[in-house]
Amino acid sequence: MAANNWVLDKSHSGITFSVRHMMITNVRGSFNEFDAVVSADPDNLSSLEATITIDVNSINTKDEGRDGHLKSPDFFNAEQFPSIVFKKTALESKGGEDYKLTGDITIAGVTKSITLNTEIAGPAKDPWGNIKFGVIADGVINRSEFGLTYNAALETGGILIGDAIKVHVELEFAQA
Repeated sequence: MAANNWVLDKSHSGITFSVRHMMITNVRGSFNEFDAVVSADPDNLSSLEATITIDVNSINTKDEGRDGHLKSPDFFNAEQFPSIVFKKTALESKGGEDYKLTGDITIAGVTKSITLNTEIAGPAKDPWGNIKFGVIADGVINRSEFGLTYNAALETGGILIGDAIKVHVELEFAQA
């Protein structure tokens, strides 16, 4: 199969995250608006080219006040930096469907390289004859490395918000 452009199937895709809250539990959230531009030959995934763009203003933690704070200059500064962008720089096979996906991610104007544990499945034909493949990626981003350092000390010791953000991405693509 030759390299093809692939279209994101948003109804079967999601980008979620979690972060420690008060050192005792996790706050979970998602980004509701995102897109991906992908070119790949499923028979030769080393040729994969991918850019994912996330709308920061679509953040949803099920708390409007918290979401507003996350969009503020204390965190993402969404007015000045409305997008998070991930651009693939390397893909290393670990055997079967398992890969290490490395890319440059830009958050709040700061770009760093991250590596995500990734599963790539497919291609497969759906009941309507469309060719599809799926990507599941997990990793950890340290928010302070991107200048997102807002925090508060707890009277019992420790901090209000953890530094490690666990990221979980599930994307499904259809052949263009």
